[in-house]
Formats: sequence, structure tokens, C-alpha cells
Amino acid sequence: MEISLAAEKIAHIGALPVTNSMLLSWIASIMLTIFAYLSTKQMSSIPQGIQNFFETVIELLFNTANSVLDDEEATKKYFPFVATLFIFIIANNWLGLIPGVGTIGIHEIKEGHEVLVPIFRAGTADLNTTLALAITTMIAVQVVGVAALGTFKYAKKFFNFKGPIDFFVGILELMSEFSKIISFSFRLFGNVFAGEVLLTVIAFLLPLIAPLPFFFLEIFVGFIQALVFTMLALVFIKGAIMEAH
Repeated sequence: MEISLAAEKIAHIGALPVTNSMLLSWIASIMLTIFAYLSTKQMSSIPQGIQNFFETVIELLFNTANSVLDDEEATKKYFPFVATLFIFIIANNWLGLIPGVGTIGIHEIKEGHEVLVPIFRAGTADLNTTLALAITTMIAVQVVGVAALGTFKYAKKFFNFKGPIDFFVGILELMSEFSKIISFSFRLFGNVFAGEVLLTVIAFLLPLIAPLPFFFLEIFVGFIQALVFTMLALVFIKGAIMEAH
């Protein structure tokens, strides 16, 4: 049994290497697109079936977001972005728990011995994916802040020349914006990757029955990690649209 920290390359599209985490992320995106189409192609005032399910999910997410932002107009404005984050992350987290993900693959010779290269790996178990999500989120936070307050008012949060203490606090705030990217990406990656490793080790040592309790635990952890990422994004957005004092 060999566990790789980095996502493994399984193919190439021209000069672009395709990793197992990229493949599962694409599958997650395609599945979500299909579900979105099926739930909206025949909209009715009395929702049923898949439309009813998705409307319930969206309503719960909206109420949760509104409880953080405490402003329904602001929630309507920023909800599509944060809801997309949550749904994409949880889809990747849960797809990574499907039997066969991480265990079905191609046998290759590396450094003189045979290893299994999995065909599928959860996108969020790849630091590249979580880092991209973190960078995208923090760029969106800055854009939202500038759009809400204006360039100069928003910049005053980081560059305040009223006094030495205000200037020092502003620099700390600026540094914290970059540190958020690190904490965002490593928190999500670390928890999802650790869960995959745990399930792999348990399945290797005690197959069939032993992994089941851990499997259900990881379903819960996958939900919590998606929720934590989204809630933090909402908190950062709320902080960005508030004027500096």
C-alpha cells in the first residue's frame, strides 16, 4: 500500500497533464450541471421530485447565509457565489468516498517496484484544488469589498496613515488577507486527505465491515468541511463590506 500526497498524473491532453483529482472534479462539475438542468427544465409553482429537493437545499443555504450576513439584500447579491462554493466542495468531498475511488487504478513501475495509481481521487484531496478555491474566494472578497465601499475606503482598511498604531494594524490586516489563503486551503485539504488515508488504511487492515463506521463519519466530516469553508467565506465577505472605523 502506497499513499501519495500529490495527485497522480493519469493522462495528457496535448501538453496538459490530467491528474486523478482533476478527473473527479470534472465529473463532479458535469454531474452538478446535469442535476441543475433536470431540476429547472420543467419548473412548476408546486415543486416536486428533484426540483423540490434542490429548492429545499437552496432555501436552507440561503437562510444560513442570511443568518451570517444579517442583510437579505446583501445575501441575495452574494449567495450565488457562496452556494456554488458549498455545493462544489461537498460534491467533491462525497464523491471521494464512493467505493473504488482511490482503490481502482493502473499498476505502474516506479523506482523499481509496482505501485497502484488510482484513476479517481477527490478534487478536495488535492492541495492544488483547495488552493485554487482559496485564492478565488479571497479575490472575490476583495472585489466585493471594493464594489461595496469604493477603492479608497476599502484601501483604508489596510493603509491607514492616521497614526503609527493605525498604520501597523492596517499592515497586520493586509497580512491576514494572505494568511487566510493558506488556512483556507490547508484546512480543507488536510481534513479531506486525512479522511481518505484513514479509510484506505482501515480497509487495507480490516476490509468490509471495519471501514463502515469511519465511512459514515467521513460523510459527516465532508459536510462540515464544506460548511466551514462557506461560512468563513461569508464572514470574510461581511467584514469586507463593512466600513473601517
